[in-house]
Formats: sequence, structure tokens, C-alpha cells
Amino acid sequence: MKLSKVNSLVGTIEVPGDKSISHRAVMFGALANGKTEVSNFLMGADCLSTVSCFQKMGVSIEVGEGLVTIEGKGYDGLVEPSEILDVGNSGTTTRLILGILAGTPFHSCIIGDESIARRPMSRVTKPLKMMGAAIEGRENGQYTPIAIRGGNLQGINYQSPVASAQVKSAILLAGLQTNQEETKVTEPHKSRDHTERMLRAFGVEVEEDAYSATIRGGQSLQATNIFVPGDISSAAFFLVAGAIVPNSEIVLKNVGINPTRTGILDVLKMMGASIEITPHNGQAFEPMADIVIKTSTLKGITIGGDFIPKLIDEIPVIALLATQAEGDTIIKDASELKVKETNRIDTVVGELSKIGATITATDDGMIIKGKTSLKGNATVSSHGDHRIGMMLAIASCLTEEPIELADAKSIDVSYPNFFEHLSFLTK
Repeated sequence: MKLSKVNSLVGTIEVPGDKSISHRAVMFGALANGKTEVSNFLMGADCLSTVSCFQKMGVSIEVGEGLVTIEGKGYDGLVEPSEILDVGNSGTTTRLILGILAGTPFHSCIIGDESIARRPMSRVTKPLKMMGAAIEGRENGQYTPIAIRGGNLQGINYQSPVASAQVKSAILLAGLQTNQEETKVTEPHKSRDHTERMLRAFGVEVEEDAYSATIRGGQSLQATNIFVPGDISSAAFFLVAGAIVPNSEIVLKNVGINPTRTGILDVLKMMGASIEITPHNGQAFEPMADIVIKTSTLKGITIGGDFIPKLIDEIPVIALLATQAEGDTIIKDASELKVKETNRIDTVVGELSKIGATITATDDGMIIKGKTSLKGNATVSSHGDHRIGMMLAIASCLTEEPIELADAKSIDVSYPNFFEHLSFLTK
């Protein structure tokens, strides 16, 4: 796909529903008793993989235009799938579904695409084995394909070596299937808390403190209706675009502003961006806001520590943002980027370097020198990673010459109408 520089980006858009919340809404609706309706559901490939997996386990799920209806029958309503559960490119589907299957009295096999086959699963399979699940996979359950047979699970007090919402969620979902026992997960930093919030919306008690979450087994989920706010990780691309493209002003409606996800907003403020956030009143389990971003004069900063779990998915586009800031930006403590859809540290550095960025990889992040003119006249690639693809598409808005973006189709995973929105805003 050939992409060229734009003069400005102006207008109002509503980004697709949050990917993390859409996944969980389907999963929890499938586990609940009764009918759950999910509106503003993200119709991306990843979330549809979750739908497909639960349909294969006997759950009735109807997918309409932005609306998904799930007829849940509780944990006991799941049946042994006659087919392999294909998670596609979705790490969230893979890890959370392992937590659900850990306590089911049947056998399942999980497989994904080439990217999933390279992503480490032992961070989930290890604690699930400690709880009593029988799990086999390549390299002792480290990689897919993974076969799992649920067992009689025991609650654990687990000290996670990483701050990962996927790890935490898998353990909590397994913990729900113990016999009245408590399961506690403690992290080095607080990861996103969509699971805890949504479980409460489905009537489950979850206790939290600064770095841990605790759940009691034997609780059942009761159906409810869910509105999925706009995905802040998708909004991040247009927030950055509005800040760095000349003469721009973009309004983003109904964006989720869960406090465990708003690192991108903090970074924009710290760098000096012109941004206005208007929270909605009377929110349910997830807060939302309308956000206005305008062309800004930016400065380099250092990003690390507790910030990283709040913006891990936004780091590729933050690297682009940093190329247009005065001075150096240092991103550290982000080694988790190495085990995403791609090694995002190496991929971001490699692709941005092709178009003139001065950027260097480190063991746990990168150093970006600004302010830099981006040159273009190059072929860049998403490497099958939707967030790399969107970052490069936003970069093209600034490049002096056009760029050719290979594998743009990967963007459909989380933002199927991304290019439609980009074209609408282009003036």
C-alpha cells in the first residue's frame, strides 16, 4: 500500500471498541448464566477468534453489526470441542482460554498462527499446572500447539514475575473453578484491570490491593449487558497523529480511560501536547471520555518503571511521537515488547530507521533522538503486527516522500476501518 504526506488531520471520529474488553465480554458471557448482549464489540480478527473458540465449545453466540449476543449456560455448559481451537493471532484468547480450560472436565487443543507459535505460554501454563491442570505443548508447554485437560484445581498464592493482565486473568479464571478456595496473584507492577472490573459486573467478588488480586472459587457469573468503550490503544495512533501532523485538530469520542491504560495520555501531557480530556459522567464498570488533540510543540522525556504496564501496546507509536520531540526520549524497562506479535523493540527500530529516524535499540527499550525529519521513499513492513502497521501509516503523514507499507492487512486485527478514518480526517 502506497502512503503519502498529508497537510493536516481534522475532524471527529469514534475508534473501534476496546479489544481487551471485547475479548472478555464474550468469554465471561459464555461462562455466565443467561443472555449477555455486548454492544460496540470490536469486529476485529482477534476478537472473532474468541467467538469462534467458544462456539466450538457449544456456546450459542450471534454476531451482528457491532452487537454480539451470547447465551451462557455457566462453566458446566461448555462441551468438549470436536475441533482444534484456533486462536489466530490472539495472545489474549490463548492465555485467557487456558485459564478457563484449566478446570473443565474435558480435553482441548489450542493452535494459532505463526506469530502465536513464537510467543511464550509458560508464564501461564506453569501456574495453571501448579493448580492441577494437565497441559502439554512444545518445549514442555512453552509454545503452541498446546493440549490441555482440566483437573480438580487448587487455589494458589502466585507471585508473578511479570506484570501481565493476561497471566493474572488466566489464573483468576482458573481460581474461580476451585472448591471455595482463594487464589491470589501478586505482580511487580499493577497491570490492566479489565478482568477484575468485568467480573464484578457479572456478579463475582474480587478483592484488590496495590499489586494483587484475590478471587474465591465456586462463584458463578450472572449475565449482564456490556457496552465496550473505544479502545485507547487504537485511539493512541490518532492522538499521536494529531500532536505531530501540522495544522491538526482531532476529536476522539467515547474513548475508554481505564486508569491502568492511560499511560499514553500521561506521556502526551509530559511531552507538552495540547490535549483536552472530558470524562463522561455516570459510567458503569469502565470510564470513558471525549479527547481533543491538537498540533503541539513536544519535548523528549524518559519513560520507564510503573509507567510501562500502562502503555506497553502504545510504545511503537510513542517512538514515532518521540521523533518529533525536541531532545532525546528514552524508553526503558520494556523488555516485554520482545514477546509481543513481533519483537517490537527490534521491529520499531528497524522500520523507523528506514525512513530517517535516529533510533537505537537497548536491552529493554530504545533511545530516540529528535526532532527528526522523516524521509520516506522506502518500503516498510508491519511484519504481521497490527500496531507496527498503524504506526508506520501515521509516520507516512509526515514523510517527505511516499512510503510503501507491506502487509497492511494485519491492521484488521484491531482496527478494521483504520484507513477509512485516516482518509476521513485528511484535509
